[in-house]
Amino acid sequence: MTDDVIFGWVFVGFFVLRAIVATIFFYWVLPRGDRCPCCDTPTIRVQSKGWNTLMPWFRTSWCYGCDWSGFLRHGSLTREPATQRRRSTRRP
Repeated sequence: MTDDVIFGWVFVGFFVLRAIVATIFFYWVLPRGDRCPCCDTPTIRVQSKGWNTLMPWFRTSWCYGCDWSGFLRHGSLTREPATQRRRSTRRP
């Protein structure tokens, strides 16, 4: 093999390896669950047919607190606190 072919294979190999490492790194950087990474508010799941078909291991989300939208990893969901109804002691 010539030097040009060897250089081409090494260059392409490093390029592909860099893309794989970056993908794995950014996957682990994404938070798991339904909390917003900016303001820690529970997010709302957004139905995105294209993204959910292309990348089913992510959850498309939107935060109504700070208007953030993006991807989160699947994880535990935040339970809503049970609201207690107060009984009125006043009588009409």
